[in-house]
Amino acid sequence: MINFYKYHGAGNDFIMINNLTGDIKLDSDYIKNLCDRHYGIGADGLILLESSGKADCFMNYYNSDGSIAEMCGNGVRCTALFYEEQTNLSKACPYSIEIETRAGVKKIMVHEDETYSVDMGEPVFESKDFPSLTDSNLVKIKEFRFSFVSMGNPHAVTIVPSLNEINIKEIGSKVENDSSFPNKINVEFVEKIDDYHYKVKVWERGCGETLACGTGACAVFSIINKIFTRTVLGKLGEETALEFPGGILYIREDKQGHIILRGPACFVFKGEIHI
Repeated sequence: MINFYKYHGAGNDFIMINNLTGDIKLDSDYIKNLCDRHYGIGADGLILLESSGKADCFMNYYNSDGSIAEMCGNGVRCTALFYEEQTNLSKACPYSIEIETRAGVKKIMVHEDETYSVDMGEPVFESKDFPSLTDSNLVKIKEFRFSFVSMGNPHAVTIVPSLNEINIKEIGSKVENDSSFPNKINVEFVEKIDDYHYKVKVWERGCGETLACGTGACAVFSIINKIFTRTVLGKLGEETALEFPGGILYIREDKQGHIILRGPACFVFKGEIHI
């Protein structure tokens, strides 16, 4: 038997397992079964908390289909809280935790209001994972035209008049698996409320529709700033609210051009499961 814990960040939920000793080995089929919402614990992904030679800990993250993922903005915040609780870390806020991911080491700030902010680095607009912004053959499915960015993992973003008109399961799946994306892609549909408030629905690669996506929030913010003109351009340090079905995530850009993601991390429950 092993202990597991459930956490979520704005409804994006994860199975968390303490593997700091390195004794636990899980294969992709077992991870897929654990994440199944009918036959397993149920989650958008699974995170093994492991030791790191570069940071306080390593976030070993898997999608719900058992595939490995490079980065997860909501997951890394939950990992910070899980690390705090598993190691009995206690400091006066604000303070930082460094977490190694497959997309590099991320610095997480812990705030007095129990939110966590993450320096997600700079957006990348040129990648082998998607066509370039100047490519004349940008992916267009039905009436949707997508722009692309990587936040450690690839994203396709489109602005729509109303999210209520979107069949996210149909369109999201088609875009994720389009031949233009050799490693598949995450998909975000965005509705503008005002210059600093947007509603977002997300289709995650390897997961399907989820209630929120941290890297997706950063991708949306980056595309809005680069591709679309806002009436009031974002000032350095001023946050934009991205409203997902599971909650609101806050994004800003710092002086170095890094994207800073802020949002909640919440413990849900714990239990035991036979391995």
